[in-house]
Amino acid sequence: MKKGILSALLGLMVMTTASAQNKLATWINNVKLSGYAMTQYQYSGQEGAKSNSFNIRLGRLSLDGRAFTDWYWKIQLQFNGNTSTLGSSPKVVDAFTEWQKFEFFKVKVGQFKRPFSFENPMNPIDQGFMSYAQNIMKLTYFTDRVGMHSSNGRDIGVQLQGDFLKNNNGRNLLHYQVGVFNGQGINTKDVGQQKDIIGGIWVMPVAGMRLGVFGSEGSYSRKGTWTNEQGNTVSGIRRLPQHRYAISGEYKFNDWTVRSEYIHSTGQAFKAVYNSSADLSKADVNEAIGDKADGVYALVIAPVIKHKFYGKARYNMYRPSGSWDSSKTFYEIGANYVINKNVQINAEYARVNDRSLAEHNYDMIDVQLDFRF
Repeated sequence: MKKGILSALLGLMVMTTASAQNKLATWINNVKLSGYAMTQYQYSGQEGAKSNSFNIRLGRLSLDGRAFTDWYWKIQLQFNGNTSTLGSSPKVVDAFTEWQKFEFFKVKVGQFKRPFSFENPMNPIDQGFMSYAQNIMKLTYFTDRVGMHSSNGRDIGVQLQGDFLKNNNGRNLLHYQVGVFNGQGINTKDVGQQKDIIGGIWVMPVAGMRLGVFGSEGSYSRKGTWTNEQGNTVSGIRRLPQHRYAISGEYKFNDWTVRSEYIHSTGQAFKAVYNSSADLSKADVNEAIGDKADGVYALVIAPVIKHKFYGKARYNMYRPSGSWDSSKTFYEIGANYVINKNVQINAEYARVNDRSLAEHNYDMIDVQLDFRF
């Protein structure tokens, strides 16, 4: 009798476990582990700061999948460099979920790319050059001019986005995205209790073309001490308002890519860049760079052999003080070779003109081997 009861209980447990596993498989599915690494050799001939080194530019692992049919989620970690500063330490870069039931109305919550510019959301391998353009790096939360820690273009918040207005071929003609964010960068709580509002809208008049505008209104804050205009040391929360806009265009056709973006920023920056916790109490303003900055890039990536070998060129200019006296411009040419879908070699030469230096001009060479799985 006891054996029969035990057998029945065991059978019930097996059936319950199998049912739970089936439900779990239904609730959470298509889980995928992926990642990539970007190895780099770079030479710089800048007078007084010459360098010649191999480097691990980026290393990332990502886990993503779907849940309950309508939900997408992603967690991504970055591993590269040493752990002495926040800029190069292992860190969480993405941790979000998005409700995707409707094409015209999606809701994303967590830590992810700020909806500002075309280039910011791009995978760094697909972006095509030795780094993102200077205006993207300095004005979209990578190594931002405001003085915050390296945030890879990301922040914590909530975003709405969608595509709509289909043409006769069923292709959407309009995209929008708008979000509310802390304004403090990745893995950081809000300090100033004032949120950033960021949004963009673009039209797609022909297949492969995007023409868009973006806006960002917010602030970056620190709780610390600073010297006021009277020369006295004061303490508290200091907010530096940031007002930015971007005008963007891109056209992809017949394996060609043409893209250009102009970004303008108004707002002061902290003198100390946030590289360690001690920097967060340093709230003095960087008067030397003022409260204006802008930059523009224009690039073309052209197929020599379709889907295999590409030539490329980019004009890449940034003015940290909004004046030509402070401008830094890269004139870049190079080539990308796609060995297979997982491995790619990129090489380029850049002539740099940096007007903030005594010796304005110098050369750079960059070669990268990228692989992903």
